[in-house]
Amino acid sequence: MTVKLRKVGNSNTLTVPSNIKPMAKEFDVFQGRDGTIVYTPKQENPFHNQKFIDAHDFTQKEEFGGSLIGKEIPED
Repeated sequence: MTVKLRKVGNSNTLTVPSNIKPMAKEFDVFQGRDGTIVYTPKQENPFHNQKFIDAHDFTQKEEFGGSLIGKEIPED
């Protein structure tokens, strides 16, 4: 299936064929280096959502225990 780029006012438009049923109303659009145009459904960034942040523990524990050696010890 092929669609053509159309000029509508000051914008360029790509139509969505009727056999494609969009699952969202808003999309982010990106263009790759090779000219590929990609539309992805707009999603909220969970790390900007206070409810999500409050519900998760983002602390990180060291994989290996013991004392630090070498250049891992910060200089004062």
